[in-house]
Amino acid sequence: MILPEVGNWYKNRHGDNFEVVAIDDRASTIEIQYFDGTLEEYDQDTWIELHPHPIEAPEDFSGSMDIEREDYGMDLDEHASKDWNSQLDEFDS
Repeated sequence: MILPEVGNWYKNRHGDNFEVVAIDDRASTIEIQYFDGTLEEYDQDTWIELHPHPIEAPEDFSGSMDIEREDYGMDLDEHASKDWNSQLDEFDS
């Protein structure tokens, strides 16, 4: 059985990514937040039924912020300006 740890990310048996955001030992509950921002609270038996396995935290945290691609204010597919020059190109050899 995988024990939950606050701040760690997991994937459940349905393929949903989530982070453990709180553990209440007195109530024996685990609060998780899915990538889209949805919060859920589970008891320990339900946690086991999720069959969670640890994953790396997502690099794109926009899921819980409900941000559309066009709201970023920039083209996410363009990695660098075509006019960009390296400062090393200006050194004389």
